[in-house]
Order: sequence, then C-alpha cells, then structure tokens
Amino acid sequence: MRYDSDLLYRPPGEWKSYLLQCTIGCSHNKCTFCAMYKSKQFRIRPTAEILEDIDMALDYYGPGLERVFLMDGDAIVMRTEELLKVLRKLYGTFPNLKKVTVYAGPKSTLSKSPEELRELHAAGLSRAYLGVESGSEAVLKSINKGCSAAEMLKAGQNLAQAGIDLWAIVIMGLTGQDGDWEEHILSTARMMNEMKPRHLSAMTFAPAKGTPLGDDVLAGRFRVCTPDQILEECRLLLEHLDVDPLHFTSNHASNYLPLKGSLPEDREEFLTLIDRALKGKIRLRKTLNRGI
Repeated sequence: MRYDSDLLYRPPGEWKSYLLQCTIGCSHNKCTFCAMYKSKQFRIRPTAEILEDIDMALDYYGPGLERVFLMDGDAIVMRTEELLKVLRKLYGTFPNLKKVTVYAGPKSTLSKSPEELRELHAAGLSRAYLGVESGSEAVLKSINKGCSAAEMLKAGQNLAQAGIDLWAIVIMGLTGQDGDWEEHILSTARMMNEMKPRHLSAMTFAPAKGTPLGDDVLAGRFRVCTPDQILEECRLLLEHLDVDPLHFTSNHASNYLPLKGSLPEDREEFLTLIDRALKGKIRLRKTLNRGI
C-alpha cells in the first residue's frame, strides 16, 4: 500500500479497516494539543492516485474486504464529486464492503450542504468521527480549534441528520488544574445532548512534545489534571448526558479508568466504578504518553 509516511493515524475502532489515504495531514492542523500531523504539509491526493490504490488493495486484500477508513485527518474536505468517485469505486471493487468511515473536521463538514452530506451517505459513507474536544466556547478558543461552539454543534447535527453514524470525541482535562473544568464538562454535555451522536468517546488530555500546550506544560504555565480530577470530570459528564441511546467509551490508552457501555443503561454502574476508584478501591491504569 502507498502512504506518505509511517505516521498513520486512525480511530481505535478502525483497527480492522483498510486505511486508504485520501489526504495528507489535517486541513486545520493548528490545535494546540495535537501533534499527530505536525510534520505533514496538508494536501489532497489526486483522485486518480486514490483509485489506483483501491485497485492495489484489491490485489493485496482480495474482494472480501469489509471496512475502509479514509485517511488522514480530514478526508471529508475533498470536493464532494471526487469523494463520491472514491466511494463508488470502493463499493464497486469490494462486494462485501460494509463500512467506509472518515475523520470529519467541523469547518470541512460545514463547507458541504446538507444535500451533499446526504448524497455521500447514500453513496456509502457510513460513519464520521468528529473531534469535538469541548462544548465550551472558551476551551475551543484556547486550544485553537478553529471553530466556534455553535459551528461545532451545527457540524455534528448536519452529519447526524444526513444519516451518517456520528462518533463524537471529547477530551477531559483540557482546562488543566487551574481552569474552569466544570464549565468545560457541563458545556460539553449540553452540546452532546443537542448534537445527539450515536457514539461518544471521552479521552484524557496527555501533553505532547512540540505542541503549544505541551510547551506550556513544560514551562509550568499549564498544570495537568490529576487522575482524581479526571475521574471527577468523567463523573460530571456522565451525570449530565441524556442522549438515548448512546454508546459511551472512555477506554482509550489515555484513560485512567476504562469504561465502555451504553447510556442510560450503564450510567449507575459507571458512576459506582468511578466512586470506588476515587476511594482508592480500584487500581487505575498506567496510561500511555502521560508525560513529556
């Protein structure tokens, strides 16, 4: 398979998917916490190359391929007519294909009309992962997300209303120890309740080298939340989510206490586990990339 580098990123749930590189890097690439695409100059690959890669994938995987993830960080930014060519080629090449998924940037999503999004879904775009990070206007501004809270909400709603399976991702700990964490979490819960994703992953901030927020951590300008503070954030989030049904996960490598289940059915069990962890009755995970 042809890739621009060995730095390949995809959502944890796409580990079985064929990774088809449609763009290089992220169209925004300015979030202060993210180091994933800092070494890449964003560009959209020529459609002819992408279609050639699909033929290569047929030779490599055979016709039984069932899942495809469109890389890199924001493939939905492609012109709709070009993305439709890719989707049609994929489903025409792999008769057993069940899902084609993508990371969706909020601005890129809003650049498409609701009709375009519905057309993409009808052509087989199954799921979009939206990095919401926070529902707080102040937090989105502080991390340089490149959109307002209202724009983020609208992007998610447009995806969901188009029939695309929406998987939202938020990050606990983005205010640090000294910020207004309750506003961050309560605003995030309110946004999720209005956006109504089918899935929600709550990850934990981990400082990364070479990022503005990582530099702030090293300089002492940002104090990373303690494990107990993160658990309190997760508890508050769970208490205020009323999306029904909602597949909820907080079991990423960054999370201290892995949680996975459905809301509202598993809410009380999750809260009980958090309370036991806060009392020291459950050993927390040693998470990856916790320090820089």
